[in-house]
Amino acid sequence: MLRELDWMTYIMIILASYRFTHLIVFDKITEFIRNPFMKKETIQHEDGSTEIKKVPKSKFGYLLNCYWCAGVWSAVFLALGYLFIPKIAMPLIFIFSIAGAQAILETFVGVGTKAIDLLSAAKKRMD
Repeated sequence: MLRELDWMTYIMIILASYRFTHLIVFDKITEFIRNPFMKKETIQHEDGSTEIKKVPKSKFGYLLNCYWCAGVWSAVFLALGYLFIPKIAMPLIFIFSIAGAQAILETFVGVGTKAIDLLSAAKKRMD
């Protein structure tokens, strides 16, 4: 049942799991899945301000809202898919791995862009 797993496929599964987890926990497109398991709670800060925050209603809501929890289950889902139905799982793993690598690269580019903007603003203040 276990297939030989080469390093490239392993990296692809890791990247796919990263992107799939992010899709479940953070992306707007899957908010409709999370919303039934979340409730709004008003948080009172020390300075008197209030904030409305979404918190899980149940353990399943926590699963959909917790990056670490959803990461474990997305890894299980993709790994079992790879082992038992590779003809279906591999195209999904391939697409999610490309999207995952792109997301990681975009994070670094975004951080670099913000740093450049911050340095430009500091330079303008000094002039």
